[in-house]
Amino acid sequence: MQNRRDFIKNMTKLAALLSLSPLLSFSGSVVRRKTILICSSWQTFNIGDIAHTPGLLSILEKHLPDVNVVLWPHDVGNGVEDMLKKRFPKVPIVQSEDEVKEAFRKADFLLHGSGPSLVGRYNIRRWVNETGKPYGIYGITFPGIYAAKGAEIKASAIDTELLNNAKFVFFRDSVSLEFAKKAGITCPLMEFGPDATFAVDLHNDTAAVQFLKEHNLKEGKFLCCIPRYRFTEEWLAKGKNRPYNQAHVDYNNKMKNHDNGPLREAIIAVTRQTSYKVLICPEDETQVALGKSLLFDLLPDDVKPKVVWRDKYWLTDEALSTYNRSAGLFGLEMHSPIICIGQGVPAIVCRFYEQSTKGYMWKDIGLDDWLFDMDVPTDVERIIPTVLSLATDSQSARNKALKAKDFVQKRQSETMKILNDCLANIE
Repeated sequence: MQNRRDFIKNMTKLAALLSLSPLLSFSGSVVRRKTILICSSWQTFNIGDIAHTPGLLSILEKHLPDVNVVLWPHDVGNGVEDMLKKRFPKVPIVQSEDEVKEAFRKADFLLHGSGPSLVGRYNIRRWVNETGKPYGIYGITFPGIYAAKGAEIKASAIDTELLNNAKFVFFRDSVSLEFAKKAGITCPLMEFGPDATFAVDLHNDTAAVQFLKEHNLKEGKFLCCIPRYRFTEEWLAKGKNRPYNQAHVDYNNKMKNHDNGPLREAIIAVTRQTSYKVLICPEDETQVALGKSLLFDLLPDDVKPKVVWRDKYWLTDEALSTYNRSAGLFGLEMHSPIICIGQGVPAIVCRFYEQSTKGYMWKDIGLDDWLFDMDVPTDVERIIPTVLSLATDSQSARNKALKAKDFVQKRQSETMKILNDCLANIE
């Protein structure tokens, strides 16, 4: 028995050492294990922005298991660092200046994670200036800025320079890709590449099951709904330190019923016409209060008993475990639907101009019928029957979601082949 325990102990140590060692090729020569530095984790008050990073780490883990990965985050506070370490214990997270410099020395390639724009532009510039090593960009919207309707949108000089010199740029929606081409971006390899959030696989089943039990929500017998304003009230988010914006408040008030009214009507239709319940939940922490004021409080008295308002913000792992037990999701956000499709769960996206072009990725992955523009009246008219179909024809909806998931995973594999080829060319 003692010999067996010693054997297991020694094999565990050997496995750990091998994971850090160069690899042997079939010819017996030593192949140096490459290291990728991930620039990601933009903020923590939004479960979708949190999800970019574990999604990308999951893709790399699956497709490039022989590559070392290091995370260089913007923000992993509010419990996010612990959540990442639990799922990816072998991925170092560098935050101090000394840690970053050491990561620069060891890493062969910098990979900018998914985001609403080239968020880490100054991180890339620093990488280039200090190392001269190659980099790539994975799944961004471009240029990804709010702009007045009809205004000409231009690519900034720094973004143009950095995109041009990247080994590859994957845009998470085809509209961004076309804009980049028209803007004169000359990167030799530019393609559609899904937002990394599709691959997030964080779970907190214990918390999800407990919540459903407390609120009498049965697995597969409820839909999730997410409200929002046109402009996120970021000054209300903890740690954001954004200034109050009266113009945004005024516009939000002007459009709140226009945008959220159809969601309320869909909730009423589902609860009155089917046996399904509805969970009103947030994607970012400012939407907790909105779920009550814009949706729950305005529902008819006969509907409220079949609707649950989540009164607390949650992290990505619990959200995913909850969505995974639902029959589908609808609302005015983007990344919760992405999380759902990544799990094969049906998800409807309602978008508007102020959200940039990211919503068009639903067309890119074959979900045109589940994308609605709140500024197009004929689109708004189709929301209620489409939401109802998630409950009345759940198997067809599930099959449609799984087909989109398969398409996304195929593209993930293709993008990782390109990254692997880049790494192979580094001595």
